[in-house]
Amino acid sequence: MKKKIAILGSTGSIGKNLINILKKEKNKFQIHLLSAHSDHKTLLEQVKKFNVKNIIITDLSSYLILKKKIKKLKVNIFNSYKELDSIFKKKKIDYVMSSIIGVDGLHPTIDIIKHTKKIAIANKESIICGWGLIQKELNKHQTEFIPVDSEHFSLWYAIKNMNVNLIEKIYLTASGGPFFKLPLKKFKYIDINNALNHPTWKMGNKISIDSATMINKVYEVIEAKNIFKIPFKKIDILVHPKSYIHAIVKFKNGLIKIIAHDTTMKIPIFNTLFFNTNKTIKTSDLNLDILNNLNLIKIDPKRYPMIKLLNLLKDKHTLYDTIVVSANDVLVNLFLQKKIKFTQINIKLFKFIKEKEFLKYRNIYPQNLNDILNLNKYVRLKVLEKVYKSSNVK
Repeated sequence: MKKKIAILGSTGSIGKNLINILKKEKNKFQIHLLSAHSDHKTLLEQVKKFNVKNIIITDLSSYLILKKKIKKLKVNIFNSYKELDSIFKKKKIDYVMSSIIGVDGLHPTIDIIKHTKKIAIANKESIICGWGLIQKELNKHQTEFIPVDSEHFSLWYAIKNMNVNLIEKIYLTASGGPFFKLPLKKFKYIDINNALNHPTWKMGNKISIDSATMINKVYEVIEAKNIFKIPFKKIDILVHPKSYIHAIVKFKNGLIKIIAHDTTMKIPIFNTLFFNTNKTIKTSDLNLDILNNLNLIKIDPKRYPMIKLLNLLKDKHTLYDTIVVSANDVLVNLFLQKKIKFTQINIKLFKFIKEKEFLKYRNIYPQNLNDILNLNKYVRLKVLEKVYKSSNVK
């Protein structure tokens, strides 16, 4: 019998990687649901290729376009994730990939947990802003969880079923992004093309900019803290331009585990689907050149000031995390629209989150989903209001 799966965010980079893996496994899997925001062309191609019967596309104009195109295909098309219950009809499927970008991915991630035996989550913002709510649903519905990020999958693999009290320190690696060697005095000249030109990873625009500012690594430290219940003081960041090592774990007994793999998301994605099976993936031989030249170095806060955000965050999950994520999302979009400079992302973010109105959220904990979603909307509006009032934006 074929295993049933669903992909939330099937037209993004993670979704496309999973789709490519599934092309060779059509006899083993049936895609029960695909979703996207607005890329109706890619979604239609995926529907036809895999004979998908349920799709969600949240952008209204894209929904109307796609609805016309699939009239003859006998496909159930929806414009909202509110229809998840009717799509699954109280029957658990085998696997869900949640890869919707941004805080928008939190609500559908929480809602779909009860409908699947296993969920792989690639959405950083969901784990940062709503991990407590996600964990509650995972426990309630006995759903298995696997992280997808290369660093967190590597950590998960290294310490699965282990006592975290045996861990002395964990190290997440960062490539250093496109500006690892750029003289600091030239940062003011960085443009969009420079920032999107990641040296080792192929990613979407938003994630590429987050990598360039290094806030993505701040996010990953928060994720690691939440997922593995490890305090910030036990998590460190090492710059590793080769992007071959993804996580290092030092144990109190003196042993060290290093998890390395080729620079491709196909490997963690493949393993979320086939972990503990005999299924194999073709990869390159052990790269001795890289292993003999690892070049692991401490991160420089002058080059990557976003790292200083960790000094403002607490081990206990608070709504302040949502403020950081929401404000950064807006500022990155403004940079991509050429409304602000690259260096202003960091400057404006710190200025905003240090305002008295928002610092109080360092001691306020999310009680429900609406706490997070309402704060996200409010922060986005406030950031836009403040930025557009400044003389730097036209």
